[in-house]
Amino acid sequence: MRRVFLVLAVFSTFATVPAAFAQLAPRAAPLDHHLGQRFRNVSPTYDYTMADRARRYLRASIHGFPDRGPVPTPVRNDGAALRTNTSAPTITWIGHATFLIQLAGMNIVTDPVWSDHVGPVPLFGAKRLVPPGVRLEDLPRIDAVVISHDHYDHLDAPTVERLARAFHPTFFVPLGYKAWFASLGISEVVELDWWQSQTLRGVTFTATPSQHSTGRTLGDHDRRLWSSWVVKGADRSLFFAGDTGYDPRMKAIAERLGPIDVAALPIGGYSSYASKHPNHLNPEEAVQLFEDLHAHLLVPMHWGTFKLNREPFREPPDRLLKEALRRGDEEQVALLSPGETIGW
Repeated sequence: MRRVFLVLAVFSTFATVPAAFAQLAPRAAPLDHHLGQRFRNVSPTYDYTMADRARRYLRASIHGFPDRGPVPTPVRNDGAALRTNTSAPTITWIGHATFLIQLAGMNIVTDPVWSDHVGPVPLFGAKRLVPPGVRLEDLPRIDAVVISHDHYDHLDAPTVERLARAFHPTFFVPLGYKAWFASLGISEVVELDWWQSQTLRGVTFTATPSQHSTGRTLGDHDRRLWSSWVVKGADRSLFFAGDTGYDPRMKAIAERLGPIDVAALPIGGYSSYASKHPNHLNPEEAVQLFEDLHAHLLVPMHWGTFKLNREPFREPPDRLLKEALRRGDEEQVALLSPGETIGW
């Protein structure tokens, strides 16, 4: 019964809408994913209501979460090589959906979270089980930050504030986020709809479709857009999925924007559904999306960092490698440890 009260407390916490997040999504020309003052997924089969999410979380809390086994082992990375690198393209997994991407002399961070917990308050937040692969203090100068959506494990206010104070980067965000960043005193924000692009110092950031949702409270569900991203330099391009379920329409990303060198794809958080999760890729779907994008290298993410997903921590990468082997893609998978850097 105590678990039930805790879950209800979590959702009652969400019910109060902070002023910055009470801002409605901006009106725009009619598009498939625009629905009045909210946004929607374009798949006709998409079904993922807040009530269903609450029921599943409540049921999981009552029955308890299984033992998820050992977490990934970080590799030591003091950031020295990253700070001296001015030209070689690299990708470093910090943890969960946070990467440091070095491209065309720029340093870019995705969905930055350096906090020990993610959630509206630490008591009810998901605890970090693996420390960040590189300390924030050891990062090189950060030029740009890419945000995929507003869920707490992808948009962490304390981390955003630390990055803004330390580096004054440009934040690339989907539609509907400027008011929240302004509430933190951050004005260097570029807000883009799907298929819109902005170039910063020779690197082009394009917001691209994904299948997910947004909301940090019960009152702001889907009032801000969610997005994947293509980050492209003169001769390299990277796809960052953020969070997404599988939708074959995402093939259009490679068709419209050209070849993808690296695809950073989520592989965890699917186990609350027996087959197809609406909002999260399972490992087999991640390999399918990798092939849909005709990418050269698959870098998995969104697993093994926080006490967040129900599946055992080793299950997502093990299933991913098994499926990649079955399809003949095993040599194109780079399974990183937190803190590990590879060139691309």
